[in-house]
Amino acid sequence: MSDQVKYTLEESQIPKFWYNIVADLPKPPHAVLHPGTKQPVGPSDLEPLFPMELILQEVSAEREIEIPQPVRDIFRMWRPSPLIRARRLEQALGTPAKIYFKYEGVSPAGSHKPNTAVPQAWYNKQAGVTKLTTETGAGQWGSSLAFAGSLFDIDVTVFQVRVSYDQKPYRRALMETYGARCIPSPSNETDSGRAVLKEHPDSPGSLGIAISEAVEVAAKNPDVKYALGSVLNHVMLHQTIIGEEAIKQFELAGDDPDVIIACAGGGSNFAGLAFPFLGLNLRGGRRRRIIAVEPAACPTLTRGKYAYDFGDTSHLTPLVKMHTLGSTFIPPGFHAGGLRYHGMGPLVSHVYDLGLIEARAYQQTACFDAGVKFARAEGIIPAPESTHAVRCAIDEALRCKAEGKAETIVFNLSGHGHFDMGAYINYFSGKLVDQDYDEAELAMALAGLPSVAAQ
Repeated sequence: MSDQVKYTLEESQIPKFWYNIVADLPKPPHAVLHPGTKQPVGPSDLEPLFPMELILQEVSAEREIEIPQPVRDIFRMWRPSPLIRARRLEQALGTPAKIYFKYEGVSPAGSHKPNTAVPQAWYNKQAGVTKLTTETGAGQWGSSLAFAGSLFDIDVTVFQVRVSYDQKPYRRALMETYGARCIPSPSNETDSGRAVLKEHPDSPGSLGIAISEAVEVAAKNPDVKYALGSVLNHVMLHQTIIGEEAIKQFELAGDDPDVIIACAGGGSNFAGLAFPFLGLNLRGGRRRRIIAVEPAACPTLTRGKYAYDFGDTSHLTPLVKMHTLGSTFIPPGFHAGGLRYHGMGPLVSHVYDLGLIEARAYQQTACFDAGVKFARAEGIIPAPESTHAVRCAIDEALRCKAEGKAETIVFNLSGHGHFDMGAYINYFSGKLVDQDYDEAELAMALAGLPSVAAQ
């Protein structure tokens, strides 16, 4: 049999709770520190940026947190998302492995990002907030928050990393269609942006710079809150709906994954699929290998230092312990814009440091090669970010072929590539080339890490 097999759930089976991995960790995560005092932050320190309900989720150690019914009602627009057996890809590879993918590109914005954009917008609306500011790389998060803002009548301003703003005009158009204002970053609208442009007038931008601009606007305007699409604990929490669904779907399939794979930039789609399965491991289940895949041009886990650092370039955010390349590090302008972040989410960094997950880095041409192979077998064009997970899944399937092992592999296809066809055009024309970061720039960025006493 070579056709796809989809495992779907009824709308009534949309998970009612998010899963919080903090409850099952063998060692608690490190505290978030105030950048001035270097002491753990309290709720009052975060209130200028986030509504209290999200702050409470950020620091929660409860295993399950209920998903509000109004949020679940909106999720019904695209959830549950399908778990698909990629039989055609298996056949093309000649592997005894079974390959599944959880497809998050079915959301209105085309990626996994609405899983957190909708609840963040809802909690802000409940708190009386009418204006949100944020950043975006490839545009998937910006378009998702714009979509959520349109549902709750919230004005959304998005600072989009300049290189992605130029590369992906249709993402910008999607944001504007949903009613958001999209600004290329670095911009002349903030002190942070102007400082970067003064030193580097042609800066391609970075997520760290865009975060600085968005945080600055929220911090200076009491009627504006900030929303983040990855990195923070409450974002990881919201995304676990992916893995919670996948566990139920594997029960329908009568299968259980041996290898779980997702791309990782800030860590949200990775945590979304991986954390519920990691929770099963931690609670005494059988061991499943879990692999985070990142770009070789921005290798946060595989090359970064595990240390306290700022989440943004202008040092407006609290200090978090994470795998980082340094807050001033600006990656080259490769096409997976959603993975161009100098740091990794603290929870993902923590479980990597504990040895609970693996990490792998790939160059972009190898990833696009895998994305094309997948598209020609399964009919879905992956987003550039997702091609990293596809590459790793194919490599794992080929390993199974070489070893004669019939393992079960699942990866998160976190979004489609319909707005990223310029990258595929460059790939087919031979203009897409592998890019390396500057070792001297990395060394300088790591040398500038803040000094923090052992925590």
